[in-house]
This record gives sequence, structure tokens and C-alpha cells, in this order.
Amino acid sequence: MSIFGTVKVKKGQYRIKGDFHHITPNTPIRNEDENWRLVGVTNPREMIFIHTYGGEAVFFENLGKGKIHGSRCDNPKCETLGSIYLPFRIHCPDCLGRNTVVDLTDVCRKTATVHTFMACERSGAFNTLDKPIQFINIEFRDVVTILMSYLVIGEPKIGMRVVPIFRTVAPTYTITDLAWVPENTPANLLPEGFTFG
Repeated sequence: MSIFGTVKVKKGQYRIKGDFHHITPNTPIRNEDENWRLVGVTNPREMIFIHTYGGEAVFFENLGKGKIHGSRCDNPKCETLGSIYLPFRIHCPDCLGRNTVVDLTDVCRKTATVHTFMACERSGAFNTLDKPIQFINIEFRDVVTILMSYLVIGEPKIGMRVVPIFRTVAPTYTITDLAWVPENTPANLLPEGFTFG
């Protein structure tokens, strides 16, 4: 039996080990309204992708530690010097200089409000969030961008104060490790694996 695929970095190179592609037999697709006539086959494949974070790794790793990091342009020659970005941006979109990593956890806890929202009753095949998904766009004091995330408790309203929660138990190191709840939500109502950080 093959080993599930793993990747490590050693001396600046990716070291890939194990099986990253599993072929599953096809099964027929039949039309029951037409005497079970063959109309196609399933073509299931399981494939593992290697997705590298590069300079954004600090953002995703720290979500599992209950922290939110953004970035700031500190280039004195930039017209937008001091602009703070969340979601995290490695480079300033104006001067293309490398941004400085900044901890925005307290800013997010104290100033996050719903800018706009939408409810999604259906989603893509690989979405793991419970439906309906309450997608929210969140604005923060002194941050020039708006973050899209999701509200896990309650109904969103424009201007509503929200606070971040983090999947600190078995983090996935993806954006779904960060979610939001209305301000003053008790800890005992948080989804399993999530904490206030």
C-alpha cells in the first residue's frame, strides 16, 4: 500500500514523498427513464495538490495560534506609505515594495464591523462550510482593504460589530481557520475546535 503524500523543504528544495494521485475505477451513468441506457461514466480521481504559501505563510500559520497578521507599506518613497492591508499582501500594490508584517489581532477584535454580506445556500463541491454560509465583508479601523470571511453564529447586519474566532484545535492552515461571531458571543457557543485565540 502506498504512503499518503507528504512534502518537506530541506536546503531550499521541496522533498516529495508518497502517493499524490489515486485512480478510482469508473462507474456507468445510466438513464433510468430510457431503459437504463448508458449515457456516460464517472471519472473519479483523487489528486493532492502542493500549494505553497511563500511570503503569506506567516498569515496562515498564525491563524491556528489565534492571531491575525496583515501587512503595511513602509517604503518612504511610496505615495501610500503606511497603508495597512488585510487580507495579507506580500507587496504594496502601489510601489511593489515588500510590505512589513504587522499583528492586527487587537485591531480586529476592537474595530471589526460588517461592511456588507450575502448568504449562500449552495456552494462548490469542495466547500466544507455548513450551509447557508453567511459570507461577510469586514472593515477595520486604519486598514485600507476589506476582508471577506464568514459569520458562524447569527444573522449579519451592515455595521454589526463582530470579533474573530480561530480554529486553534487541529488547524487546517487555510482561511477557514478564521471565522467571525457577533460581539459578546459566549465562548460556549463557538463551533467545535474554535476559540477566541
